[in-house]
Amino acid sequence: QVELVESGGGSVQAGGSLRLSCAASGSGFINAMGWYRQAPGKPREMVAAITRGGISNIADSVKGRFTIFRDNDKDTVYLEMNSLKPDDTAVYSCAAARSRWIWEVDYWGRGTQVTVSS
Repeated sequence: QVELVESGGGSVQAGGSLRLSCAASGSGFINAMGWYRQAPGKPREMVAAITRGGISNIADSVKGRFTIFRDNDKDTVYLEMNSLKPDDTAVYSCAAARSRWIWEVDYWGRGTQVTVSS
């Protein structure tokens, strides 16, 4: 079993930056790690993901503003969020998969709130 623990959420003004972290612990194997988000009244959206080999996938809505990177030694994935907009306000949840495809989620974190004010 794998536990995912997120940190780094909070409130920021538009144009600001935040970094989210997600640390995995446990005995299960993980390949893809990434982030989903869900705003009130909207469907869950995959934001960014990265495989153990370093192949990343970034949603068009955040491309050029968000960066995902990973430390395999620490089993930790990071989401660097720059030029934040009010539309980025959501609960961000860390996800992990045993496969290289982040949409085949096997494990979820509890989520962390990101609020961007105008």
